[in-house]
Amino acid sequence: MPSPTPKARLSHFNSSEQAAMVDVSAKSSTRRTATASAFVELSAAVLAALPSNPKGNPLEVARFAGIQAAKRTADLIPMCHPLLLTHIDVQAEVASGGVRITATAATTGPTGVEMEALAAASIAALTVYDMTKALDKAIVIRSVQLESKTGGKSGNFKRGAKTA
Repeated sequence: MPSPTPKARLSHFNSSEQAAMVDVSAKSSTRRTATASAFVELSAAVLAALPSNPKGNPLEVARFAGIQAAKRTADLIPMCHPLLLTHIDVQAEVASGGVRITATAATTGPTGVEMEALAAASIAALTVYDMTKALDKAIVIRSVQLESKTGGKSGNFKRGAKTA
């Protein structure tokens, strides 16, 4: 594996190679957004039972859990900065073979919101699992991933887009 270039160096290490929170105080505040997704693979029987779940609507509870997770990301991931989120949207929809989760976060600040979007998608997916696990233990959560981001020094990213 080739050694990383100085530009590619991981940012969460200090000069002594210890894990450290990045100092973002000198960075300018810009509008930043991120969208992440996750997929909860469910059997046809579990999908059919979603509307009659005695715990409530799993998709709606998952949406609320995802929103809450985005707001608590800095409490969950040690090197994340606490952010003032200006927007968080979590959608959970039935798709072929399961539930697709999409989470979008936004802020105006010196650091991005990728981790908030990823936390929202992850926790929403875990909530679907929690609310349906009584019906099937073979549920699989897969494809938790960043779909896009805007703003910041590293610029924009869109999954599947060609990079220069």
